[in-house]
Amino acid sequence: MQTAIYARVSTNNGQDPEMQLRELREYCERRGWTLTDEYVDAGISGTKEKRPELDRLLTDAHRRKFDAVVVWRFDRFARSVSHLLRALETFSSLGIDFVSLSEQVDTSTPAGKLVFTVLGAVAELERSLIVERVRAGLRNARAKGKRLGRPRSGVDQAAIKRLRAQGASWRAVGAALGVAPATALYASSKARLENPARRKAASA
Repeated sequence: MQTAIYARVSTNNGQDPEMQLRELREYCERRGWTLTDEYVDAGISGTKEKRPELDRLLTDAHRRKFDAVVVWRFDRFARSVSHLLRALETFSSLGIDFVSLSEQVDTSTPAGKLVFTVLGAVAELERSLIVERVRAGLRNARAKGKRLGRPRSGVDQAAIKRLRAQGASWRAVGAALGVAPATALYASSKARLENPARRKAASA
């Protein structure tokens, strides 16, 4: 099996990625898997959305350069549960297996597939609860006569930002705020474009 391994160390813990890489290489060797490439993000925090080597790995996954991805631990690979699930869904659709050594999760096995299914169900439940909490908050605010959202767009930017940070899709955001997904996306994009102009005007 053609295999890729991924390792990451952050800027503030002084770790050497070689420790992770050594264990990952040994695992592949024990299973008789062929190591095709190593992807290492050194000195990059797990909270960073963009990681050069992780981005390269995902690009190569779409090119089907390997059949499995092996990581040392979930938090070395993904920045959140929703990020992990999105990556696993991508790998699954491409027919690529995923292994995490520390958690002993291997989606090429029935037990690993079960864990993946449970994680997906938990993440979906979490998203549903987030949406319902936002809806309840909006209903409560309306009942008190509060005007919600930005006057010009009528969309609550703070709620959009909070939902997206928690992993909600644009469809879920729109459902929570009572608008179309495209409306929520447009309002968010418009706010990002307006912010630099506001900062410039404030400093003039």
